[in-house]
Amino acid sequence: MKAILCALAAGLGLAAPAPSWAKAWQPPAGLVQIPLWPGAAPDAVPAPGPESSVSVSSAEFVAGKPWTWVTDVSSPTLTVFPAQSRNTGAAVVVFPGGGFMGLAMDLEGTEVCRWLTPLGVTCALLKYRVPRSEDYWDEALRRRREPKAPTAFEDAQRAISLLRFRAARWGVAPDKIGVIGFSAGGYLAAKTAADFSPRAYPAQDAADQESCRPDFSMLVYPGHLWRPRGGQGALTLNPALRVTRRTPPTFIVQAEDDRVDGVSQALAYYVALKDAGVPVEMHLYARGGHAFGLRRTARPITRWPRLARTWLQTIGMIGR
Repeated sequence: MKAILCALAAGLGLAAPAPSWAKAWQPPAGLVQIPLWPGAAPDAVPAPGPESSVSVSSAEFVAGKPWTWVTDVSSPTLTVFPAQSRNTGAAVVVFPGGGFMGLAMDLEGTEVCRWLTPLGVTCALLKYRVPRSEDYWDEALRRRREPKAPTAFEDAQRAISLLRFRAARWGVAPDKIGVIGFSAGGYLAAKTAADFSPRAYPAQDAADQESCRPDFSMLVYPGHLWRPRGGQGALTLNPALRVTRRTPPTFIVQAEDDRVDGVSQALAYYVALKDAGVPVEMHLYARGGHAFGLRRTARPITRWPRLARTWLQTIGMIGR
């Protein structure tokens, strides 16, 4: 586990973490996790150990604060954050990042929900299966590897369908359900938007009769979207992403100095969306790096939530 934490820190551009160990992740007070699946999850594999939630301290905090790292998730859950103030009916499934080795559960999870719910948006925070649940970097072999089954993607699709199935119970409009993802979670947001039929797993219950296509998607410093083929600089989209005109409207934010998921990730996906005639708004910043979440710093990129709010208004998901 320590090796995984160190690898994550290196990927995020942070110093080696000094973890403070904790038990399985728990949502904020007053909120309840619900099981994502009605029984055993499809393609279930044992986790390397029990689920753990770690407060990571390092020489380089994110905006001066530590962040929470959750891994060894074998029982995925959904935590619903109800809309505050005037409920717009819009809802967003939140996919934290972590290279499919763990989840940055506060930086790219609960903090996202705290931003969206005052805008009248219901948030459903997904704790999806990790580690090695999608295309991931194998430290021992020094190369990327694919798992036998894309269990993180299965969890992502199920979360959208379950939210739509329970829309009336949770005060959600079934045609206003979107996704937002960060880093590896940005890939899940893109993949759910581009690859929703056929479903990646056999239907488990009535919830899986609902569509798993999101109505909009938001990608923040996304990864896994680009493949360096046909020349190192060629903008070759990951073949796992089947962008079509049915891919929903998309919002993208990335920094040009991102050394973890370079700007080619966003550019390749942007070009594919434009070629398919999909409405897309992209914001590139000269500086910002990776894994900044919503935490404010002096860098202009940390003001991206204002742009995202305006975009949500523009596409008719929330009021002005």
